[in-house]
Amino acid sequence: MDIDLYDYFLIVDLEATCCDQQTIPRHEMETIEIGAVIVESSTLKTVDEFCTFIRPERHPQLTSFCQQLTSISQKDVDAATNFPKAILAFKDWLYQYSNFVFCSWGDYDKHQLLQDSQFHSSPMPIGAEHINIKRLFSKSQGLTKKYGMAGALKLAEMELEGTHHRGIDDARNMARLMPFILGKEQINSGES
Repeated sequence: MDIDLYDYFLIVDLEATCCDQQTIPRHEMETIEIGAVIVESSTLKTVDEFCTFIRPERHPQLTSFCQQLTSISQKDVDAATNFPKAILAFKDWLYQYSNFVFCSWGDYDKHQLLQDSQFHSSPMPIGAEHINIKRLFSKSQGLTKKYGMAGALKLAEMELEGTHHRGIDDARNMARLMPFILGKEQINSGES
């Protein structure tokens, strides 16, 4: 895939229901936040962003672990819309743009979106090629290890802005890393 062919990078970060006690099986996790940023490929500047909370159905009560990890409260999801309506709003926002590539830190977000879509009997909302920018970051920086987003920021000598594990904040931080992800800037230090 030649990423130079795209006008925009769609950077998506999802937060989902979760538990550290294995009470929510992986296949029953549901998206509770979509955070997305559109980055113009020619300038690597953020041109737009989208954020919404989603009310989960299978496990409507967020675990305390999930609330602590994401800083998303029960009140946030109780007041939110359901997945199909959230996806309609997301698609209305997204398809103002054309010729974009779907980017996420790893493959989790793509798989979670597909899982939610299947559960709600709706098509995958993003009809675009996907790039695992976690893998691309390591490749473009000549690193043997795959780093989490916070670790990549540290290597790039950048502070994490906002709250880690909040979809919109993580998407914004990934947008800030795009010059390093694409190899237009190099990290100064070796692997640590």
